[in-house]
Amino acid sequence: MTDNQPFDIGSLHAAYAAGWPVSEMIETVFARIETVADPGIFLYLADRLALLAEAAKLGPFDPVASPLWGIPFAVKDNIDVWGMPTTAGCPDYSYMPEKDATVVRLLKAAGAIVIGKTNLDQFATGLVGVRSPYPIPRNAIDPSLVPGGSSSGSAVATAHGIVSFALGTDTAGSGRVPAGLNNIVGLKPTVGALSTTGVIPACRTLDCVSIFALTVDDAWSVFSVAAEQDHTDAYSKSIPATGYGPLPPVLRIGVPAKGDRQFFGDSVMETAYAASLDMLAGLGHRIVEVPFSDFYATANLLYEGAWVAERYAAVKDFFDTNEASFHPVTRKIYAAAKSLSAADAFNGLYALQALKQKVAPLMASVDLFCVPTAPRHYTRADLDAEPIRENSRLGTYTNFVNLLDMCGIAVPTGIRNDGLPASVTLLATSGKDGLTAALAANIHKKTGLTLGATGWAQPVTNTAAEVNEPGMIDLVVVGAHLSGMPLNGQLMDLKARFVRTATTAPVYRLFSLVGQTPAKPGLIRCSDDEGAMIAVEVWRLSAAAFGQFVAAIPPPLSIGTIKLSDGSHAKGFLVEAAGLENATDISDYGGWRAFIDNIAACRSSG
Repeated sequence: MTDNQPFDIGSLHAAYAAGWPVSEMIETVFARIETVADPGIFLYLADRLALLAEAAKLGPFDPVASPLWGIPFAVKDNIDVWGMPTTAGCPDYSYMPEKDATVVRLLKAAGAIVIGKTNLDQFATGLVGVRSPYPIPRNAIDPSLVPGGSSSGSAVATAHGIVSFALGTDTAGSGRVPAGLNNIVGLKPTVGALSTTGVIPACRTLDCVSIFALTVDDAWSVFSVAAEQDHTDAYSKSIPATGYGPLPPVLRIGVPAKGDRQFFGDSVMETAYAASLDMLAGLGHRIVEVPFSDFYATANLLYEGAWVAERYAAVKDFFDTNEASFHPVTRKIYAAAKSLSAADAFNGLYALQALKQKVAPLMASVDLFCVPTAPRHYTRADLDAEPIRENSRLGTYTNFVNLLDMCGIAVPTGIRNDGLPASVTLLATSGKDGLTAALAANIHKKTGLTLGATGWAQPVTNTAAEVNEPGMIDLVVVGAHLSGMPLNGQLMDLKARFVRTATTAPVYRLFSLVGQTPAKPGLIRCSDDEGAMIAVEVWRLSAAAFGQFVAAIPPPLSIGTIKLSDGSHAKGFLVEAAGLENATDISDYGGWRAFIDNIAACRSSG
């Protein structure tokens, strides 16, 4: 093996299985650090001999018992790693933690190896990656550009393939913006999905530990290990790592209405975003334009009142006695909070609640959103001239996300015509991490892009897969509950997961029912020589969710047992015979979606 060994998890594990020693991985890491020669990436590196000793303790290669066996990772320096100083990008704040942060402990237990601590915008305050007293990490794609922050070092280390993945944090977009600017994946989980015990707070109520990786599969593998409720963290939640697998054929994807899109003069980024939406439409999904002004208004709250005060509160004692230790821009932001009152904080909370109420119908109208990860690229010179304004603009599509309790994942979508990376972020409501990741994986694979700045091709096989939990029930849907249809959201809200498309056995007829809002079909069993094969989808629900769903089904529809063309059976929608009065037989269309598409085509042609 050589220094060209790809460091995505699947490739590394294949190399280990073939006999490549983990000690060679460690030597390769240090060789790459020397080759990249960027002193701004790491604030602390583990001792080489100590890493070799740690690797020797892993025992025989066992990716089942240890799913991250021998996988090197880096940790943003506001997250504790035992034996390594934590500075938050402020030397005078430095301390030696007594133990690992919870998320680091879980990853180590799965066999991952910490290489070092990475640079950041001081106290995780910034989206630019240049607010550090240390050397500034160089953007992995174009050193003249900002690397993005606050998780700058973690993103750049991953983009260069020095590590397989890296931990960041995300309060305002710090786990997404650097990913988009460095051509890698950035998974920002639902708030509380990953423990923040052992993480220096920025905004305690909003903070997330995020994951940078070269592929979506790798990001999900890490998330699957780290997503564990932690009772030492008051904001921790039980968010199971499920839903990453087969993707529904049609998703309703919300995007900012054309008149609401903001790119601040970067027409190349605007064109790249439009091309990304065309790609999604080409994959069969429905693009739904929604007004975005209230999302932007929510984003503006993050650096006003309540949440600036929360940043100050996190380090108040240190700031009040060590103000000169802060980066000038960070100091200006924190100092402004000292004049805020409790009334200002409550006014911010009231404003947020009002905006949540306004955007709730928009969020419920789609399955997920697709926004630009960042509205444009900025150079280091741009930030020297406008350090506050340009930072704020980088958060245009990120600042509202944690305030609205959304999950998200940034994914590369192509190379712009000027050679710079393009990226979108997929956003969804709390707990839909698997849905956004599944679509992101499809997008990334569709692009065929090489990984980060490494030149490595994307791996062919998946390293993560949906796990079928016991006690789940399959449900066959045939009409308004199909993906992309008006009632599919009822399944999504119950955390149902798409399993596959299918057809019934040729013993059914499909009818368009009258008096139904929204329009619905009815499927009925007939004699074997009169039936047709009807296109359906199979979704999977927990027993409790299935019971809740069935209890809400109105007549004349009911749930029975459907025979599929492959000979299997599952519970699914049928119609009572009385409901067929004046109904139209549409069996010859082969399914409800084809019937609806035909109606739409006839209307558009006049």
